[in-house]
Amino acid sequence: MKTPIITSVLVLLCLLCAPVLTQQPPTSAPAVRAFIDDEAPGWRSLGPQDFARVNSAEDTWTWKADGLHCTGQPISVIRTAKIYTNFEMVVEWCHLKPAGNSGVFIWTTPDSIEKLTGDRPGLPQGIEVQILDHGYTELMKQRGQRTDWFGTNGDVFAVGVKMKPFPPLSPDGSRSFPRKHLAKGHGEWNHYYIRAINGEVRLWVNGEEVSGGTGCDPASGYICLESEGSPIIFRKLRIREVP
Repeated sequence: MKTPIITSVLVLLCLLCAPVLTQQPPTSAPAVRAFIDDEAPGWRSLGPQDFARVNSAEDTWTWKADGLHCTGQPISVIRTAKIYTNFEMVVEWCHLKPAGNSGVFIWTTPDSIEKLTGDRPGLPQGIEVQILDHGYTELMKQRGQRTDWFGTNGDVFAVGVKMKPFPPLSPDGSRSFPRKHLAKGHGEWNHYYIRAINGEVRLWVNGEEVSGGTGCDPASGYICLESEGSPIIFRKLRIREVP
């Protein structure tokens, strides 16, 4: 009499456990991406009236219907008309040729701008948010030069000023290398969201935070757009000042 009872119990346990044994593991959730609403209150567009010539040629920068065009010549910058301290900024950009090089300088020092003003080629001092095409790596290889000291997905680094970069770091420790490689190549549009508050700068590339740094000194200055040898278009230049 014991055997049928034991068999029945085992069958019942199998039936109860069957859904658990055949259940599929849950699929992984999609990555959370930052949503930047640059149409929210406080945001505004930056246009021709918001920038001033520093050391570019008269035809280096041209405002057109589809954005701000830069020839890349000479190596130079334009600066904002005013100094910014705490702010958020959106920049969309597109390199027109392989190996294009450009950038956004934030908290650029007035002294370095003054030294460049006129026809003096060169770049100022501040925190550079790199805009570099992937083809630059191959160009450096062809020239027999090292390629481990820079990245093409949104490096952030100090030029003549102070910043403690977020890891991962470049070999010499001076650059914050991006944690993810999200930038698109020449001929495609990229979206940068830059947040610069209380001496800390953070960069989002195409919706995800990738690099930055803290302890920036100074933490106030001009915002500059860089011309560095190759044509590029900027569009949707948007900013919101933060108290």
